[in-house]
Amino acid sequence: MYKKLLIANDGSDGARKALAAAIQLAKRFRTQLHMLSVEEVPRFPTTLDEIVEEQEEAGRLFDKLIAQAISQAKKDGVRIDAHVAAGHAVPTIVEFIERGGFDLLVIGYMGHSALYNRLIGSTTDRLVELAPCNVLVVK
Repeated sequence: MYKKLLIANDGSDGARKALAAAIQLAKRFRTQLHMLSVEEVPRFPTTLDEIVEEQEEAGRLFDKLIAQAISQAKKDGVRIDAHVAAGHAVPTIVEFIERGGFDLLVIGYMGHSALYNRLIGSTTDRLVELAPCNVLVVK
């Protein structure tokens, strides 16, 4: 059914639930499992050196999250390839999906107020709309 799964993991409660679901799917369908964590870039870097520095910092911030995910997957006999990228969540995840040829994106749901969703929208909503593959939203 699915050959290549991607879990987007920001460390939130919703992402932890999505990770558990993605691990079970990967185990059941014997598929590749990848995890992407995006370190939000608060400013626009002006030089290539600043971009490299942002990416290195992003990698360090997610070290604990990655170690936990690898350990959790290993307990279920699943291998997970972890990736970290610096950028803005939605376009970074969509681009990663396109480059990697993923069949399914697994993401956690994080509820906001109705007003927040009307005015700003949510990362989950935008990923469901823009991802070039199927999306599983885990509550």
